[in-house]
Amino acid sequence: MESGRTTVARAAAHITYPARFQLVAAMNPYRCGYLGDAARECGRAPRCAEDYQNRISGPVLDRIDLTIEVQPVSAAELARAPAGEPGEAVAARVTAARAAQRTRYGEDGPASNAEADSSDVRMTAEAHALAEQAMDKLRLSPRGYTRVLRVARSIADLAAATIVQRPHVAEALAFRHRLPGRRT
Repeated sequence: MESGRTTVARAAAHITYPARFQLVAAMNPYRCGYLGDAARECGRAPRCAEDYQNRISGPVLDRIDLTIEVQPVSAAELARAPAGEPGEAVAARVTAARAAQRTRYGEDGPASNAEADSSDVRMTAEAHALAEQAMDKLRLSPRGYTRVLRVARSIADLAAATIVQRPHVAEALAFRHRLPGRRT
């Protein structure tokens, strides 16, 4: 997932292929999908949910940059939902953020924040302190820490900020998936 290539090994040969991709995945929080719904969840909750979620290995989970939990929504709530940001406005912000990354890293640097080293991320002292505190308190692995910094840099780019600030790190930390007893 991180090297951008995959190697197929057979007895006669080893062949390496490019493998740059963006992983988008979804899973229910629970085998039956009804955790939190007292009328429908099974009698083993919440232990069953922990067993189900722990099927994802820590190293795989550590490589997932953004996770969100989505609560069930009724049809009435969907009908009353306010309009979101127009797609054209989002596309313009993303284009500007990508341009900022190309300018920041140049021709010889990483292609995007996703490939940057943690040392490439310029932060305020407050942002750096929060990131270090989170590493200790949330038991982030070095890989998880670097991924938080990369996401924070992207959040800052989308906000047209030249340096990562504390709110950018806080938002990036909110996207880390944390399972009980696991390093993230």
